[in-house]
Amino acid sequence: QVQLVESGGGLVQPGGSLRLSCVVSGTIFSLYPMAWYRQAPGKERELVADITSGGRTNYADSVKGRFIISRDNAKNTAYLQMNGLKPEDTAVYYCKLQPPIRGYWGQGTQVTVSS
Repeated sequence: QVQLVESGGGLVQPGGSLRLSCVVSGTIFSLYPMAWYRQAPGKERELVADITSGGRTNYADSVKGRFIISRDNAKNTAYLQMNGLKPEDTAVYYCKLQPPIRGYWGQGTQVTVSS
């Protein structure tokens, strides 16, 4: 079965950096788009960034210029490099594999930005 496992979250000070990883198993990772979403307490889940199978990227306006999404098809892994973190980036971050019929989600990893 398809499984997604995120890692790399934690507590970081404002202005700091983190890199999230999402390892995918059970499918042909290279065929499908990947995305990162986040959900802050009391808010709806929102798209942060996505990347096509060919490597074309898209970002939410709130993270443009600070976050970078990438993928390594040889490692079945997607990444989210987060720089210049702000307190408003605090959320649970989820990766999502996006085949045509249905999406698959990871379990989420907590990112807390606080001094």
